[in-house]
Amino acid sequence: MAINKAKLTETDIITKFIMPAIKSAGWDDMAQIRQEVKLRDGKVIVRGQLGVRKTVKSADIVLYHKPSMPLAVIEAKANKHSLDKGLQQGLDCTRLSDAQTTQLHLTNAIVDQAV
Repeated sequence: MAINKAKLTETDIITKFIMPAIKSAGWDDMAQIRQEVKLRDGKVIVRGQLGVRKTVKSADIVLYHKPSMPLAVIEAKANKHSLDKGLQQGLDCTRLSDAQTTQLHLTNAIVDQAV
């Protein structure tokens, strides 16, 4: 029985396709993979005496080379969006070096094959 991916939520996509693909590619679930990671605090907007923080930037999955040394950000989307939407959002959220960007593209290719 085939799964209709268009009816799956973002969480379903992560659980059923992305995480198994990452683990089968050799990433250690306990040491190298974190989910729902806060990337940076939201921008502070000040108006008069009132200060408000905008939405916190976060990623669905971050892959780490070593603790506190992120290599790739994976932004999952429900199957109703194109893949470049998640990639662009992930790149907007962090400042990645060329090597990290390459790693991100490789990881996206692995995930793309699984989905």
